[in-house]
Amino acid sequence: MALRRLPKRELRVNGAGRRPLRGRLTALAGILLVAFSAREAVSAVSPLLGQISTDLPFDAVTTGILGMLPTSSFAAMGFFALPLLRRIQLEHLLLVAVLLTTFGQVGRAMGWNVLAFLVFTCIAMLGIGLANVVAPPLLIEYFPDKIGILAVLHVTLLGVSTAVAAQFAIPLATLYGWRFSTGIWAVLSALAAVPWLILLAAKRNVTRPRASPANDRPTPPANPVQPWRSAIGWGAALIFAGCSSNTFAALTWLPAVLIDRGMGQEAAGSMLALYSILALPVALMVPLAVMKMPRPLPLAILFVVAFAVGYGGIIFAPPASAWVWVVMAGLGQGAYSFAFTMINKRTRTQSGSGSLSAFAQGTGYALASVGPFFFALLHRPGDGWLPSFGMLGAWLLVLVAGAIMVNKPRMLEDHWRFQRPFPRQT
Repeated sequence: MALRRLPKRELRVNGAGRRPLRGRLTALAGILLVAFSAREAVSAVSPLLGQISTDLPFDAVTTGILGMLPTSSFAAMGFFALPLLRRIQLEHLLLVAVLLTTFGQVGRAMGWNVLAFLVFTCIAMLGIGLANVVAPPLLIEYFPDKIGILAVLHVTLLGVSTAVAAQFAIPLATLYGWRFSTGIWAVLSALAAVPWLILLAAKRNVTRPRASPANDRPTPPANPVQPWRSAIGWGAALIFAGCSSNTFAALTWLPAVLIDRGMGQEAAGSMLALYSILALPVALMVPLAVMKMPRPLPLAILFVVAFAVGYGGIIFAPPASAWVWVVMAGLGQGAYSFAFTMINKRTRTQSGSGSLSAFAQGTGYALASVGPFFFALLHRPGDGWLPSFGMLGAWLLVLVAGAIMVNKPRMLEDHWRFQRPFPRQT
């Protein structure tokens, strides 16, 4: 379904499509830089767990907590961001997200004990989680006519950032130590703040007529969107839960699984990079395919099958063929692109996109946070990681259930429960 022209009241800045080219290009650079710097903080650590553990005494429980921090932090920020989206400009929120990510990565590299390492990791993940929530409504605000192609670019750069950190983690740590290897990516996060500082400075210089105090308050949307009262909201949340539990368990534990099966540490790090980079081809195709399909359920099922086949090969096939099965599992990451694209496919307004993004990611990541944690706790020496991968298989069924719930072509804003006027302000 084509995205309809947005009325001015649905945009934070009137006439987004008619903005000066410089302002839109600055916003585009900011969105893409944030995407490119978003995942290094997630994937830079797991290849280095062995080296980090020589300085900081991580055990199975604290490693499991480390693995669940991305999803649990994303969930917390998804819930907290919902009221923030109604009160604070999107550009300010994204700038805060970038600063949190930068500060967390720097602090983590300086972590003097396990607790400090975990706390600063959590701060970085909160920043990434806030950026995840703010990105979809920002795309609608600045580029309502370019949602498909920019969704492709955004998700593509997420995959690039994940793969780059995983591939260079071991070489950088070998040369300069694990603290440098985990902290250097904060430079990219800091650079991502520059376009937003420029954009906000330009906004302050624009002369605006002074409004009366009564008009200074933000005008609420005519129909407040409540995604938790819709099958679309819960379906999107289940998709995020299913794909995130699998993706982040792999980002945390894939090197450990492969090393346990006899692979070298550096080769295992390269396999994680291969897994991560495979998000790129699917990211290039999935958003465009999803936007063209009225009922995109077959795509979701295809990704579930790819995950399942890949896991089977990683567990049972000879280690020499591991790259084949890593490729299969990596293609399953298209479910993540599917989840993000469905947010804007099933909404038509900035307020709807922001509300669905916050709710789906908050609830979905909260559910998914148990995936990486129990992946560690379920493993026992000699069990071949079967219980751990069995748990991930259960989450794939959750993903399918969510895809079924959002498959019907309809818009979140059109749900009958939402067709009530917003309470009058006094």
